[in-house]
Amino acid sequence: MEQIVSAGIVDSYFNKLKENLSVDVAIVGGGPSGLVASYYLAKKGFKVTLYERKLAPGGGMWGGAMMFNEIVVQKDALHILDEFSISYKHYEKDYYTLDSVHATSALIYHATKAGVKMFNCTTIEDVVFQENKVSGIVLNWAPVQREGMHVDPLVIMAKAVIDGTGHDCDIARTLERKNNIKLNTVSGRVMGERSLSIDEAERTTVENTKEIFPGLYVSGMASNGVSGGFRMGPIFGGMLLSGKKVADLIASNLSK
Repeated sequence: MEQIVSAGIVDSYFNKLKENLSVDVAIVGGGPSGLVASYYLAKKGFKVTLYERKLAPGGGMWGGAMMFNEIVVQKDALHILDEFSISYKHYEKDYYTLDSVHATSALIYHATKAGVKMFNCTTIEDVVFQENKVSGIVLNWAPVQREGMHVDPLVIMAKAVIDGTGHDCDIARTLERKNNIKLNTVSGRVMGERSLSIDEAERTTVENTKEIFPGLYVSGMASNGVSGGFRMGPIFGGMLLSGKKVADLIASNLSK
């Protein structure tokens, strides 16, 4: 029995890894925008993988605000909550509250149900850069990076990559730093996140969701981090709408 259990896990995992060495879309970061994007892309028939550094995908959505596990979503994003069968309550004006644990687990469930393959405890330490285009990601275990071990990575080829790494916008920073290129921002560089301004941040999170370099897209807080937008705090409508927007952009571009 012990051997069956171990062999089953090893065989199943490495079959999954081998089958996803080349994908349509690789999403770095399993926050709400990345999860929403993965779901909509998988539903359209694209081969999608999502890589999360931590044990559980979901980003900052799990913790709500200061570990009060409730979050706020504005009316404009309710159709996405409905798509994921997430319950919510009207609070005031055009704002609704929902349980953050219920919402986050629903995003994960529906994304995997749609066919997204998730690899947690992994980190992306670089991108594949070919013919002046992002063509894939460089994959390693998160503990390898955390412990500073010199262990060579694997490569996943992808037609499109999403930087959904949140406030740090790690992938965009790595691309810019290592390749002396200009990004699709006002300055041509990663501009950095500004301080909190909820109305502005919710608007610009969606506006700044775009392709910032051939093959590389940004969503969620990475969008504002790259383009110099504001932080928004525990309101998540813009994050959900950003995920839907980037999925639509990639689907349109890959279908051409």
